[in-house]
Amino acid sequence: MANKKIRRPALAPRPQSSPTTNPATLPLGALMFAASMSGWAQGAPAADDDAKTLKPVVVKAAAEAEPQGKDSLRTTTTRIGKGKQELRDIPQSITVVTEKLMDDRKIDTIKEALKMTSGVTFLAAEGGEEDIRLRGFPLNTTGDIFIDGMRDPGFYDRDTFNMERVEVLRGSASMLFGRGSTGGAVNQVNKQARLIDENQIDVTVGSHSYHRVVADINVKTDDDAALRINAMRTKADNNGAGTSLDKQGVAADYRWGIGGRDEFEVGLFRLENNNGINYGLPWIRKYAGAPVSQTTMLPVDPKNYYGMASDRNYGTATYGTLMHTHRFSQDTELVTKVRKGDFTRDQRASTVRLGAASLQPGGVAATLDSFSDATVLTRGFQPKMQSYENLLAQSDLSSKFEAWGMKHNAQAGVDFAWEKKRVFGARTAAQGGINITKPTTTVGTPDDGVGVSESLRVPGKTSEFESFAGGIYAQDLIEFIPHWKFLAGLRYDAMSGQFDQFNLTTGAVTHYQQAIYKPSQRVGLLYQPSERESYHLSYATSFNTSGDTYSYSASTVDVPPEKAINVELGGRIENASRTMSTRMALFRGVKLNERNTDPLVPSIITLSGKRHATGLDMDVAGKITPRWEIFASYTWIWDAEIDVKSPTNNDEQQGQRPSLIPKHQGTLWNSYQFTEKLRAGVGINARTKLTPNRNPGFYSQGYVTADLMAEYEAIADKLMLKANLNNVTNKLYADAFYTGHYVPGFGRTFYLTANLKF
Repeated sequence: MANKKIRRPALAPRPQSSPTTNPATLPLGALMFAASMSGWAQGAPAADDDAKTLKPVVVKAAAEAEPQGKDSLRTTTTRIGKGKQELRDIPQSITVVTEKLMDDRKIDTIKEALKMTSGVTFLAAEGGEEDIRLRGFPLNTTGDIFIDGMRDPGFYDRDTFNMERVEVLRGSASMLFGRGSTGGAVNQVNKQARLIDENQIDVTVGSHSYHRVVADINVKTDDDAALRINAMRTKADNNGAGTSLDKQGVAADYRWGIGGRDEFEVGLFRLENNNGINYGLPWIRKYAGAPVSQTTMLPVDPKNYYGMASDRNYGTATYGTLMHTHRFSQDTELVTKVRKGDFTRDQRASTVRLGAASLQPGGVAATLDSFSDATVLTRGFQPKMQSYENLLAQSDLSSKFEAWGMKHNAQAGVDFAWEKKRVFGARTAAQGGINITKPTTTVGTPDDGVGVSESLRVPGKTSEFESFAGGIYAQDLIEFIPHWKFLAGLRYDAMSGQFDQFNLTTGAVTHYQQAIYKPSQRVGLLYQPSERESYHLSYATSFNTSGDTYSYSASTVDVPPEKAINVELGGRIENASRTMSTRMALFRGVKLNERNTDPLVPSIITLSGKRHATGLDMDVAGKITPRWEIFASYTWIWDAEIDVKSPTNNDEQQGQRPSLIPKHQGTLWNSYQFTEKLRAGVGINARTKLTPNRNPGFYSQGYVTADLMAEYEAIADKLMLKANLNNVTNKLYADAFYTGHYVPGFGRTFYLTANLKF
């Protein structure tokens, strides 16, 4: 979008009588609460006191302010904490990946955006649904990913075409979001219609026949209304890691009453993925008779693909959102949202493994010493056929006021979630379907074009999950003396879930039910000696249930929720010119009664008594000089240990460092404006060694990759040309991990983008 600096005056009352407000547009209880709070905070004025008359809230300007992060790597506000808040007023670490950072580094997916924040690793167990680890603890893919503060299922390959920014909250967060949120939470912020006429089309071509077109059209339709449409189409025969792309999406957002007392918003979103899938490559021993510790990656180019031509990761994501904001005053507002979503996935993946010794040249087991183009690989079948729908509703009230000689920033809210998921399996011949055997291939023949008739498979429903959940919370940030603030929050959740398991052979149905009632807490102390400094000490808890994975069983249905505790000491400092922000935190996370269901072997349920991780993380974002801009994120976890081993899994031992936790991890991006028309950037991603899940006894080695960018303004405010070269050295590294396989990271890729603004 055009780099226009547009400011909108603060909300101001019109000099006329107060309008009437339709009570039907608001939850009655919230309306009464807000009214009583306003009166209590201001004291008890006389009946004819003007302060008691609520004035209209209007906008005087013709356009809204430029969204933070559009033209900067830095932002100072967030909505991940329920309602718009200053980052300095949240006593937990938050990293924000802005739209500019995603554009600069050519980031097209949410997974790639998360790599711009340190301390994040991925478990390669579910193909397009990798589990995320943050600060050494898992983010539940079905409970810890959000869009505009509402749950977004880990059910599809998310694209950034409609994303304004991605916010990562580190540490326990059940007080805000309920079940889940153990390692943290990720909030995707959708683009909103704004009061401005502004349009942009991005056209990108690149390596592996990559073609992408993204359109962002924003039209001001009235003095207080606007429509925004974002659309995307992407195709590639390889994304640099062996996966073809074929996806398209469209999102529409219409807002009216913008900035007024009552603001409304309607949003629609549709994404279709018809992508290929690289389920991963097998680990290999270095030499014959080598111990398991001498295990490493295959020495093949990351773009090589050894799955079947018929493998796929198809899916759709469709949802509609209604939102109403009622502003009782300049400092009190109620935001109510309702969302209905439907999602599907049809994944047919190949589990690639080294063939048995009898299949290898000379009848010798494959090792790194004997590895060659003739090494044989087998291809198994790993399907994921699922449908999911949800209905979400939440209402959040925020208010700033003074009472008892102290300043308050209070929030309270309720939310409700209905979710239903169905899972289908491919019937075998004995179950009324067919058995398909996939042919082997060799290392020297990647992309062999061989496929099987997936359309012949006969699906059958294997499970169905349905849950109802509700929560209520309240928190207050109190400035009890100058420069000192205290945050206290409490939430209570209730969830009831039913899981039905269907036996495709016998037709038997097994029912499981679980009900959970659980409180969550968060407290924090902030010291803010100046407008540029904020230091905090916080304590927060979280929990998640067996139902978070939509898969109860006899082993998990009566398992109590996992519990996690996070303690953090940190600070946020801005430089004197307020152009750069630095965030730093010491943290310790402890998880109790950890549960892990192996998605490939559902019978394995781990109940680890206790584990912990202690470390430091930091971010730096902003401008060092008017021409030099930087974003950096770094995590150092020096102490991580399994305190009490799992009673059902001997792979992880007491005293070991848990899997998927590198000691050091970081990312750096900086750009320099050499002339008024030319800007260039360079960045690196780095990580030290780590072990795959369940500690199989070996490490995946660390890596450093480098990215380059050059941008030239061909026509002022109209046409920008940008070139990106990612993974400059074509470094071979493991990006996501599993016990038996890994997914390679992207190889060297080149992109050329033209940004046309009109």
